[in-house]
Amino acid sequence: MGLTSYFTVKENVLVVRLIGELDHHEASILRDAWQKKLKEEDVQHVILNLEQVTFMDSSGIGVILGRYKEIIHSGGELIVCSINPAIKRLLEMSGLFKIIRLVENEQFALHSLGVAS
Repeated sequence: MGLTSYFTVKENVLVVRLIGELDHHEASILRDAWQKKLKEEDVQHVILNLEQVTFMDSSGIGVILGRYKEIIHSGGELIVCSINPAIKRLLEMSGLFKIIRLVENEQFALHSLGVAS
């Protein structure tokens, strides 16, 4: 199926919306695109919307963790939102939610970062 990614900026927040399967092949493409956006845009925080992700493997977790480290290093925050139950279970088992905040939806994530939606 592949993966489609959409990047939008709202104030100082990069919103990343993913649709499809995040496997090892798609992970490298996503990492490069995400990295490019972080360099192009003047953003401090990232919201990762996983509502329409249907599959993720360890390489997808690695991409998220890598961007998390980069964002935290620059004083920002990465928030995951709108996650489907299967992907939520995977990320819970990986321990990712011990370091990355999970919120119910994109609107709440934006609000929690002080962005009027």
